[in-house]
Amino acid sequence: MTVKKAVLPVAGLGTRFLPASKSIPKEMVTVVDRPVIDYVVQEAVAAGIEQIILVTHSSKRAIEDYFDSYYELEDTLQKKNKLQLLETIQTIIPKGVSVVAVRQPQPLGLGHAVLCAKSVIGNEPFAVLLPDVLVKSTNAQKGNDLQHMINHYTQTHHSQVMVEQVPAELVSQYGIVNIAGQKLEAGQSLQLQGIVEKPKIDQAPSSLAVVGRYVLPARILSLLEQTKPGAGGEIQLTDAIASLMHEEFVDAYRMSGKTYDCGSKLGYLEAILSYGIDHPELGKDFINLIQNSLK
Repeated sequence: MTVKKAVLPVAGLGTRFLPASKSIPKEMVTVVDRPVIDYVVQEAVAAGIEQIILVTHSSKRAIEDYFDSYYELEDTLQKKNKLQLLETIQTIIPKGVSVVAVRQPQPLGLGHAVLCAKSVIGNEPFAVLLPDVLVKSTNAQKGNDLQHMINHYTQTHHSQVMVEQVPAELVSQYGIVNIAGQKLEAGQSLQLQGIVEKPKIDQAPSSLAVVGRYVLPARILSLLEQTKPGAGGEIQLTDAIASLMHEEFVDAYRMSGKTYDCGSKLGYLEAILSYGIDHPELGKDFINLIQNSLK
């Protein structure tokens, strides 16, 4: 069974992005001309996802509105013959792709957020994408990393956890995977032996960190229902994945793209630089702007 559904947990308060996130969902801050979450949804759609499941909160209505139609605006653009802009907003969600929103009533962790989507996921495998992490493909013609993860899952039926290499001095800030000392090349998957949450440098089993993309079977939902609150009193997805590893294979997939942590202010600025430079309309002028500002 191929993967056609993706869960995006967007109910968090975004405290790392205060004061902006006091009134604006952190997922709606813009990178050049699109909200961060738009890039994440585009990534999912490019990987073949047909249903986006937003696990949201009452304060995040702006996200749902963004992916909804806006008749008055569309009618105005049509009458003013601004057809290019009209097409831009009408194709935010391509035909054949649906967006569904479910509520997470309490902030009880990533695992709990995924569990809130159970009624929509049903008995199908699904992807999980953390919406404050942008994953930029280095070669879109060959498909993005999420698509490669889905392909690995379809071929092997092994759950996939995306990882990337991080400097040794930063391993204590991430969940670090154990692949038993094997070498994992970009674009490849290897069987996961375990995940250690924020280990000390001398206790880290590798320098491969989990970066917010997962492809999982429906079975994980039953395991989440049995998972007791862990770190921070929250239901942790990694705890359920650890339980899943006792039943079936879980692989670490090493990404070939580049990640940007838009939940942090510096990571957000880095994303603006990268996506701004590559913007098809603004890129050249943006580069000139940067160069002139450094003189």
